[in-house]
Amino acid sequence: MIQVSIVTIGDEILIGQIVDTNSSAIAQALESVGVKIAGMYSVPDNADVMEKTLLNLLASTQIVITTGGLGPTKDDITKATLLKISGSSCYREDPGQLEMVRKILQGRGLDMLPSNRAQALVPDKAEVIVNKLGTAPIMVFRNISGKGTLYSLPGVPHEAVGAIPEIVSDIKKHFSIGEIVHSNIMVYGIAESALSELIAPWEDALPADMHLAYLPNMLTGIRLRLSSYADGTTNILERQKAQIGKLKAILGDKIYALKDTTLEQALGELLLERGKTVSCAESCTGGEIAHLFTSVPGSSAYFLGSVTSYAVSVKESVLGVDPAVIEKNGVVSSEVAAAMAEGVRKLTGSDYAVSTTGLSGPSGDGINPVGTVWIGVAGPHGTITRKYCYKSDRKRNIERFASTALNLLRLYIIED
Repeated sequence: MIQVSIVTIGDEILIGQIVDTNSSAIAQALESVGVKIAGMYSVPDNADVMEKTLLNLLASTQIVITTGGLGPTKDDITKATLLKISGSSCYREDPGQLEMVRKILQGRGLDMLPSNRAQALVPDKAEVIVNKLGTAPIMVFRNISGKGTLYSLPGVPHEAVGAIPEIVSDIKKHFSIGEIVHSNIMVYGIAESALSELIAPWEDALPADMHLAYLPNMLTGIRLRLSSYADGTTNILERQKAQIGKLKAILGDKIYALKDTTLEQALGELLLERGKTVSCAESCTGGEIAHLFTSVPGSSAYFLGSVTSYAVSVKESVLGVDPAVIEKNGVVSSEVAAAMAEGVRKLTGSDYAVSTTGLSGPSGDGINPVGTVWIGVAGPHGTITRKYCYKSDRKRNIERFASTALNLLRLYIIED
């Protein structure tokens, strides 16, 4: 299997001034086509460290991809280092990149400065892929010291990401890489450790050519990714489907999708499929659930609206929650969650409604701990409520409350 090392270059990454998103984007793109990432590294703007790191990695992996250090300023020394380790003897001006520099400057109404023209200079052994999004060239050095291939990309994120299709295409052209097949299983409502224990017998029995990865996300749950490398002799996708069928028998409705998606997208598809509508009444989530619904294109077909009833007075006057219910049970209660869901369902005329009332933090109510939420779901066949407790900061509590509310609504609709 072809292995790649990714190296980010620049002091600004090492001191935390900017976040490295380039490596993640490159890794995802390569892994999706069956190229294995051997490691990710960051090096400073230091020629000796850069040279040593790159030569060591070229000796151990077939491909090294660098990003950064190709700007017009004096601290960008990457190009000089690449000239040295590639065995180049001089720089040459690449006409394709020079023309792109000229077009970019003209588009900005700027004159060509010597430093701009220098961007088109490359070591004489470099092959150039014209960077159409910026002035720094994309360079390819093959068979460095009789070893690997090095791709040098700009560090500007949109330029680096824009270069990825060209890099993937070039790798496919010059290397023999196997096809990789992925299947995704989206799971919600179970902790990663508990999930691992629950499906351990199934995972242990997977064929040797199948690998399972756990990819947890606070908002979308856990994405299980089943991967296989094609050998040209079997229908991998069908074999994966057979294994997923066994997994569905174990997890049941904890699985909400068999593709890489989100709860709000999966819930939207469920509502569209059944021709149903939904509304929400939010207190502690402050409109987060409505935001998740409306972030999905086409959600107007099933999402009718929302009431952010943050104040008690709005719960009473708009949603029709009986003041006596609040007085007796408190705002953060099963009874209030139920009344809120029923109230907004009646107000909007939706088939289903979901509500939240809780304590996102940082202070509590003297009765319930911070991180407590009551969620209500109302529908044609009654109302249910559930209590959940999380121990995160305010922002994460709000996000988890909202995601959990979507999942409870999903389960209600499935059972309805």
